Amino acid sequence: MGYTIHDIDKIINFKTWTDTKKIDELLLIDCRLYMNMGCSSTKKEKEETKRLSRKIYRAIKTIDKQMGQHFLMAMDTNDTK
Repeated sequence: MGYTIHDIDKIINFKTWTDTKKIDELLLIDCRLYMNMGCSSTKKEKEETKRLSRKIYRAIKTIDKQMGQHFLMAMDTNDTK
């Protein structure tokens, strides 16, 4: 199955993983969140997915500040459209 949204802290704290591997795994979790959404998803489900995605991007920011900031800014830009 792999890691889930509940494993963010565990992934960040892995000592044997490179930063790239941690970020890749966090982005994979993010991808799975959006893959599970569909046209029948409710507004509440979509908002929850965005909230969890933002949590992932903040975690990425603790590993790579610039990359995490870019993801968060892109998310904010899309919210204003």
